[in-house]
Amino acid sequence: MNDKNGKNNGQKPRTNSRASSQNRPRGPVYDNKPGLEARLAASRLLAAVIDRKTSLDGMMDGDHGNPAYTALSEADRALVRAILNTSLRFLPRIEAILNLLLDTPLPDGARALHHSLIIASAQMLYLDVPDHSAVDLAVEQANRDPRNRRFAKVVNAVLRRLGREKQALLDETADVVCMPGWFFERLQAVYGAEEAQRIADAQMTPAAIDLTVKTDAAVWAERLNGLLLPTGSVRLGSFSGSVAALDGFEEGAWWVQDAAAALPVRMLGNIADKRAVDLCAAPGGKTAQLLTAGAKVTAVEQSANRLKRLAGNLQRLGFEAELVHSDLVEFKPDTLFDVVLLDAPCSSTGTTRRHPDVLYTKGPQDIAKLASVQEKLLRHAMTLVSPGGSIVFSNCSLDPSEGEEVVARILADHADFERVQLQAENWPGLEATITPLGEFRTTPAMLQVPNGFSGGLDGFYACHLRRI
Repeated sequence: MNDKNGKNNGQKPRTNSRASSQNRPRGPVYDNKPGLEARLAASRLLAAVIDRKTSLDGMMDGDHGNPAYTALSEADRALVRAILNTSLRFLPRIEAILNLLLDTPLPDGARALHHSLIIASAQMLYLDVPDHSAVDLAVEQANRDPRNRRFAKVVNAVLRRLGREKQALLDETADVVCMPGWFFERLQAVYGAEEAQRIADAQMTPAAIDLTVKTDAAVWAERLNGLLLPTGSVRLGSFSGSVAALDGFEEGAWWVQDAAAALPVRMLGNIADKRAVDLCAAPGGKTAQLLTAGAKVTAVEQSANRLKRLAGNLQRLGFEAELVHSDLVEFKPDTLFDVVLLDAPCSSTGTTRRHPDVLYTKGPQDIAKLASVQEKLLRHAMTLVSPGGSIVFSNCSLDPSEGEEVVARILADHADFERVQLQAENWPGLEATITPLGEFRTTPAMLQVPNGFSGGLDGFYACHLRRI
């Protein structure tokens, strides 16, 4: 069907009936529909996460990401991020709803169709996208793909029914846990059924933006209409737009850092004038904390690109540190340090409020492998500590095999180190985060806050050790 100007409106393919057989297009030719390229990109990236275990961070890098993403406008990129994060955050529930709506399962070869149905459903169920727009673009996606064109009527029927029955379907699937079964079972084994459910529920809510400020946190909380947390961080309320546009950014008064991630440095107490090293330092939030506390800091990072990013962050904040580009286990300074901070690479399962793709790109084998890496790094890091000095080991995993179990093994054969236990009375408002062994263990279900602010913390583990 053509509009009044004779242009094809995208509903049906155009063909050139007067062209010779040699010049005739080999397939349908379509006009672009507004928003279609964003949905196509979202489907491709979702497929890469689910089917190929590819991290979203790299694919959504503005300069070097997936071409389908980088080709989009800033507005469409923001839409793709919202669609993907929502799709992954609620993936098990969306799939359960689609199973209720499909008379027969999709064939094994229809993965692209499966992904387009997921992103359309996410828009209709959880995002402020008109149903008719989500349905129309999903049908268009099916028509564009020769493998899925025969399912276009199915897509239309399923999604229109979803629009009519969405609340009943949400009610029927309300007890579906929105995380992969393997991970929920691990949470239950560690935290118990009730707490595991609370963690799973908490991860359906996007994380708040927390700021670590150089000085006068209470003043900055007031200036930014934020909330001063018991961690010393400032939590912003409902916020949309660029963080860089906020008061204090240009002058380097604060930096973005989850409240839980700010705890490891705070464990060290007074470190003014002490020699400190931040291992695996990028993007630099903990390096900045050490500098704010008055330490003389060396920052070590094995990635040249991440080290460059760290340097830029420190420059904005007005800080200077010795930057070292080195593999951690190859870093062997001439002089030992008073303070060593190792925020080790991990499965990142504590950050799924921000990165819901993690549970679909990682598995049990990754957790085991990363725990082994952490133990190797921690054993080397301990060789950098001067007698009487401290080391804080931390990571953003919810799994004890990447935290408590690593430390327990190391202390069992390191009589020259002891655990420095946290005392709950010294951490008002954070008592629930302190374990019986005096370590930090936070989860997304912790930290209740007043109305108008999002609760929760990233899942984090941190332990303070001292060399005897």
